[in-house]
Amino acid sequence: MTSITWLHPVLRTRRLNETSHLLHPRYVPPTYNPADYDRPSVTVDVALFAYLDNDLQVLLVRRKKWPYQDYWAIPGGFIALDESLEQSALRELNEETSVGHVYLEQLYTFGEPDRDPRTRVISVAYLALAGAGEARDVRAGDDAAEVRWWPTVNLPSLAFDHDRILRFAYGRLRWKLETTALGYLLLPETFTLSELQALYEVVLGERLDKRNFRRKKLAAGVLEETGEYRNGSLRRPARLYRFSAAAIELEQARRRFP
Repeated sequence: MTSITWLHPVLRTRRLNETSHLLHPRYVPPTYNPADYDRPSVTVDVALFAYLDNDLQVLLVRRKKWPYQDYWAIPGGFIALDESLEQSALRELNEETSVGHVYLEQLYTFGEPDRDPRTRVISVAYLALAGAGEARDVRAGDDAAEVRWWPTVNLPSLAFDHDRILRFAYGRLRWKLETTALGYLLLPETFTLSELQALYEVVLGERLDKRNFRRKKLAAGVLEETGEYRNGSLRRPARLYRFSAAAIELEQARRRFP
């Protein structure tokens, strides 16, 4: 076969034009058949936490259909072919629970061959956090028989491998709380240092020394005084704090809101 390099310039240009589509990175040759390969299904699952009634709680839905009918599960479902994974996670969360604006970050991929009795299903799990305002307004969608918040220390039997997903999510949340200012998503805009410590103790699952906790948090530079106080019935007024704008901006830069 004649090499394109040695063709007359006019013929070489014509030949290149005729074959240019073969050089495109997204060109699919006619001999390629996707049916030649196994195609597992892909789902997204969302472990959504909130700090409610001085307790760390996770949002669960009671499944309406097989498999695991009437079992509790974390919100999720199959992705749509024209969606990104994050778009699918937000859609499924909203469809099943009516929750919309949340912090969301990809957690881990779960792909044990027998994790779903329907077929081979790979799930991309997300960690999500909701403030108290968003968390109070939950309603079951068409795919869920019921939706409610559960204390993380008192969970029911869960569908699929969702207990494993929640363990991963809880571990990530603990790490994030210790190393970042992500706590601003779980607390009201203003709070006392005692309320901040209570959040940390609940999430970390341990008692913290009051003096050391306050010293470390104030020295970290992520808090600022509001100049206001909360009056107590028996104790002297407690100083109110908030997370600094710089700390919040840093967290939003690390992981953007959708």
